[in-house]
Amino acid sequence: MENKKPYGTVLIKAAKIIDCIAEEENITLQEIAARCEMTTSTTLKILDTLVIVGYVNKTLDKNYKLGSKLIRYANKHIDQIDLIESTLPYLEELRDQVDETIHLGILNNDEIYYINKLEPINQAIRMSSKVGISRPLYSSAMGKAALAYFDEAYFNQYLEKHELKPFTANTITNPLKLAKELAEIKTTNIAFDDEEMEEDIYCIGTTILRDQQMVGAFSISVPKYRLTDHYKTELIEKIKTTKALIEKS
Repeated sequence: MENKKPYGTVLIKAAKIIDCIAEEENITLQEIAARCEMTTSTTLKILDTLVIVGYVNKTLDKNYKLGSKLIRYANKHIDQIDLIESTLPYLEELRDQVDETIHLGILNNDEIYYINKLEPINQAIRMSSKVGISRPLYSSAMGKAALAYFDEAYFNQYLEKHELKPFTANTITNPLKLAKELAEIKTTNIAFDDEEMEEDIYCIGTTILRDQQMVGAFSISVPKYRLTDHYKTELIEKIKTTKALIEKS
């Protein structure tokens, strides 16, 4: 198999420098250059750029350590892993009870970012969603649950930044109608996506709170043709129970 030549040798050098600083904080320019087998001038140029973007910090004694932005990214990733692991037993139990698709998401740049998906065991129909995709707040169950968590000022800012575009004929694009639905969600802690993101798919979602702060959301997705009033009520109760168990843990 032919080896592909990597694109961007400067990025590779930058990665080596970051690895070097991660192994030994408060390290000098000369030590970094020697360990990375680069000239001092090349190392300094890359370090200056890494400082500008926040991946590296230059101390008062002109040594180097990892920057706050890089540490924040790492902590965010750790938080995601923690949320996935801590919720997994409860979401698996929920999936086993209802045999439907379960999604776990977090708020990211005014969208819901999927970090876990549990497939049903005995259902032939599979959802098109994947871990790593994002959904708008106004048109998804988890998104509306998250949007309802915030105050009116946040909602108004959200409307200023985002156009409510229709994905299906059911997508709510009227701000007043959306605000009314969010007011109901604030009371019930349960949000719905009635074929608003995808046709023939109905989702029920809620937030996950830790110390009264929202850390994520989860939902059940069901083919619309199988949803009866009785089944919907059953799913809501199971979501509420699962939410309580997760938050208690």
